[in-house]
Amino acid sequence: MRSPLRPLPAAVVRWTAAARALRWLDALAAWLAIWGGAAVAAPSTSRVPLAVLAALVAALGALVRPLRVRWRPVSGVVALVLSARLSPGDHAWYVRPGHAERVLVTASHRTRVVIARLNDESAEGLSVRRTRVMLVPADSA
Repeated sequence: MRSPLRPLPAAVVRWTAAARALRWLDALAAWLAIWGGAAVAAPSTSRVPLAVLAALVAALGALVRPLRVRWRPVSGVVALVLSARLSPGDHAWYVRPGHAERVLVTASHRTRVVIARLNDESAEGLSVRRTRVMLVPADSA
């Protein structure tokens, strides 16, 4: 990919960095949920071994791609709130950890949005869940 002619807006740069931190918060939430479930399931066991077991299970769960993609309790809520006011015809930034690109929102449904990349020549849009991608409105950037 060639370098952009203009630097990214400051808000987009912040959200690009925040995307990685939000995924770490998702992992922390998974660890706390597993630890809490293990503490309820085995109340007589010491907390330290349960915490280590929860960390091991969370790390192994992170290796399973379907679990990792769907488990987004923190980043999913943030993405929903961030993209709530997007409507068809709006420009937005499709933000991923370390990368952002400008897109056009072509359709909007409850938790789904269809986006078209502006640098592609294709006529088809990409239908994505708002909880799985981070779309920063271009006017806020």
